[in-house]
Parts: sequence; structure tokens; C-alpha cells
Amino acid sequence: MNDSLTLFGLATTPLELISFVLAVMTVLLNIRRNHWAWLFAIVSSATYGVVFFNARLYGDCGLQLVFIVVSVWGWHSWLRGGLKHEPLRVTRLARAGWIAAAAGWLAGFALLAVFLKTWTNTDVPYIDGFLTAGSLVGQVLLSRKKVENWHAWIIVDILYVGLYVYKGLMLTAVLYGLFVLMAVAGLRAWSRAAAEGQA
Repeated sequence: MNDSLTLFGLATTPLELISFVLAVMTVLLNIRRNHWAWLFAIVSSATYGVVFFNARLYGDCGLQLVFIVVSVWGWHSWLRGGLKHEPLRVTRLARAGWIAAAAGWLAGFALLAVFLKTWTNTDVPYIDGFLTAGSLVGQVLLSRKKVENWHAWIIVDILYVGLYVYKGLMLTAVLYGLFVLMAVAGLRAWSRAAAEGQA
């Protein structure tokens, strides 16, 4: 599963290709607010964990393990996370939520960057830490069906494109370019859903 192959001129591996397809399905289902997205998220996180480990992106590798746990929680939240255990509706963050998300991102970045620089042989501890922390924030907001999860993903995905090009994960770089476009579509769709819910 780790043998190199070329697809549309891009070097990849069968495992990276499988991960790519599963990740696209996850985001498409997220945009549509379909709870089966979480199943695809769990499987794609497991396969991408191996891809990132092989690329020495240990922050991203560890993030996939966290994503699996958060995906189980997110799946439950979407189905029964409302006030009376009903399915969650799409809502927006209050000002305190924005502050908490930003503070969590910065604190996570500081801790992860120090850990990655001190305890691993990664050559990109700061950007890996920053994007790992941002991805965690995005995932928590997604699990709670907050519109602002898409803001986090747009920022993270744009920066991930450059990181994956640098690491030679060209197919994954293309995937994250697609994720940027999909996150913009998700932001629009969820903004409409939130407005309809408030109305």
C-alpha cells in the first residue's frame, strides 16, 4: 500500500489515494449535514494517520487519532446533542465562543510546537503545530454544528496546501485545494441553514 504510483502526473501511493477519496466524501457529506459523514471521517482519519506518519508529519498523524475520537462524539452530537437529545441544528458562535476558539487555537499551537520541536524529528514543528491546533478547533466546532467551523477550515486548508507541496504529498495538496473550495461552499450552505433556523 506504500508503493509509489503516478496519477495525472502526481506522485502518490495507493493508501494516499484511498484516503483522498474518503476525505472528499466526508466533506461532501458534511456540507449536506449528513451524519454518515462521521463514518467516512473515522476511516479516512485512520488511513491518513499512516500516510502522515510515513511523511514524518507527526502532529498531523496524532491529529488523525484525535479526529477518530472526536468523530464518534460528533456523530452522537449531530444525532442527539440538542437540548432534549434531539438532533443539533446549525447555529453561530457567540462572541465568547469566538474568543474561546481563538484562545484554544493559540494555546494548542504553543503546546504542540514545543512538543514537536523537542520530542520528534519533524522539520516543520511550527506550521505543523499551528495547523494541527487549528484543525482541532475546526473539528470541535464542526461537531457542535457551528457555522464558524468553515472559517477555521478555510484558513487551515489554504496553509496545508503549501505544507503538503513542501512535503511532496502532491495528491494531498490537491485535496486540500479542493477542501478550500468545499469549505467556502460549506460556509454558504451552513450560513443559510443557520439563518433559516433563527427565522
